[in-house]
Amino acid sequence: MKIKEGDIMPDAKVFVLEKDPKELSIKDFIGNDKAIIFGLPGAFTPTCSAKHLPGFISASDKIKEKKIKKVICVSVNDPFVMDAWGKAHNAHNKIIMLGDSKGEFTKNIGAEKNLSHRGLGMRSSRYTMLIENGKIIKISEEEIPGKCEITSAENFLKSI
Repeated sequence: MKIKEGDIMPDAKVFVLEKDPKELSIKDFIGNDKAIIFGLPGAFTPTCSAKHLPGFISASDKIKEKKIKKVICVSVNDPFVMDAWGKAHNAHNKIIMLGDSKGEFTKNIGAEKNLSHRGLGMRSSRYTMLIENGKIIKISEEEIPGKCEITSAENFLKSI
């Protein structure tokens, strides 16, 4: 990853599905709130569906205790897929599902991974970061996209 702790979070346009897809600035959306962003290779993929997303859903009480206002899941998927995946896991009202369909945010933070050998094309590495007042306070990234250890909700929340 090209970003590091202490950096100002780069901006990019991402999409959320409301009634229709809505493009928004991720930086403006977070504002000065204390937020967690976790990125992953893809909606409905095995590790993302079995561990990463469900871990953050289950940890919602611990997240509130840490005064974190927003928890955002970002993937290089379209907003319809992200919305359907969030609904399949009952993530709504706990996790904000954002589609980085152009890969702009993923590239701006240096998290792009070529997963063509797995049929996925350009995707994101698996990471979790804490943002406060627009600054990256803590960031963890997995070396292997199929692993979810240091980026899991349980382990990340212990480290902040």
